[in-house]
Amino acid sequence: MPNEIKRRQFLGQTVLGAAGLATTAAVGVANDKPSNRVVIGVMGLSRGKRLAIQFASQAGVEIRYVCDVDTERTAEGAEAVEKTGAPRPKEIGDFRRILDDPEVDALICAAPNHWHAPATILACSAGKHVYVEKPCSHNPREGELMIEAARKYSRAVQMGSQRRSSPSIITAMGMLREEKIGRVYSARAYYASARGSIGIGKKADVPKRLNYELWQGPAPRTAYLDNRVHYNWHWLWHWGNGELGNNGVHTLDVCRWGLGVDYPIRVTSNGGRYLFDDDQQTPDTQSVGFEFNDKKLITWQGLSCNRQRDGKFVVFYGENGSLEIESDGKCTFYDRKNKVLGTESASRGDTEHIADFLAAIRNDQPLSLNAEIEIGHKSTLLCHLGNIAQRTGRTLACDPSNGHILNDKKSMALWQREYEPGWEPVV
Repeated sequence: MPNEIKRRQFLGQTVLGAAGLATTAAVGVANDKPSNRVVIGVMGLSRGKRLAIQFASQAGVEIRYVCDVDTERTAEGAEAVEKTGAPRPKEIGDFRRILDDPEVDALICAAPNHWHAPATILACSAGKHVYVEKPCSHNPREGELMIEAARKYSRAVQMGSQRRSSPSIITAMGMLREEKIGRVYSARAYYASARGSIGIGKKADVPKRLNYELWQGPAPRTAYLDNRVHYNWHWLWHWGNGELGNNGVHTLDVCRWGLGVDYPIRVTSNGGRYLFDDDQQTPDTQSVGFEFNDKKLITWQGLSCNRQRDGKFVVFYGENGSLEIESDGKCTFYDRKNKVLGTESASRGDTEHIADFLAAIRNDQPLSLNAEIEIGHKSTLLCHLGNIAQRTGRTLACDPSNGHILNDKKSMALWQREYEPGWEPVV
């Protein structure tokens, strides 16, 4: 199955991103609604609000529910959809109501990371397709369970790595396969931001607008502190995956795609918290290396608190030159003397990625997705392995067939997490 997906991804669908909108309008009738309408519920209305607007703007899509544990966000989300000219969706606080509606075709999961896998698995078991934001999981085992759920229930599960559907990057990946710069052996990825301190949290009353119990969901219960919700959970291992999982997943996905690699054989990480003395647990400065069979290497450099960087979004190095990919999707090829060989104009792939998901639902072809969950898991797993190497201070030896950590019980203990009783994901 992995080879089949890769063959379609690299060879058979090089024009899929560019043709996405046309495909959406011309698909078959696998959906049993005469209008070919796709009914959607959106969970998590930070990133989810933007996704709700984008999906609502597609022909034949109904946003029936907007859901958040914060009532202010549900109202804002419903208003945002209504402003597109679509009917105002229902505002709800518990995403399970979406799954109970037999007319809903798909769940968009844009909740915090610790919710991604449990919500996706529940949605698949309820017969819903899922568009899940990156990283697809909070820990490696969850990614494996997501694949199992997608296969068991034959659901389309797409990870929100939009550059998989970028026409310019799809074209550039095809050129790499044709060895425009010879054999590609290395890729370097970068992320830089200028985040501030989150301070030291204080116990506080939960705001009346927030259902903190449901916000925690699958995660074991902790006291409410005033500096966690809605964003700073990213920097705490209990809920988040640090900068590597938050943004590194985008670049690592492109690196893995371009090199044509799946699971690493060795992972190392250096860095830590170098700037602020606060509640954050995840690194603000980190360099991670991933070695693969066939003499291929990926490196990722993340700077959370300094926007200066010494490279592009992603750079590939080959025997005869290099390829630079910028965050907006612009691709530039160079020869060994740094002379420009050609450029593909910028395209991030946001709209095309949504069209790809809708087409898979309407055509009943869940494995046709550009960022099908098996692809998403392999890229997300690099983030998890990098973080495990960082947290344990160890070099990880990995099984190239599945990414599992070899001969290291301490590191492998982080392969999965503990759950709040009753919330353990089950396929």
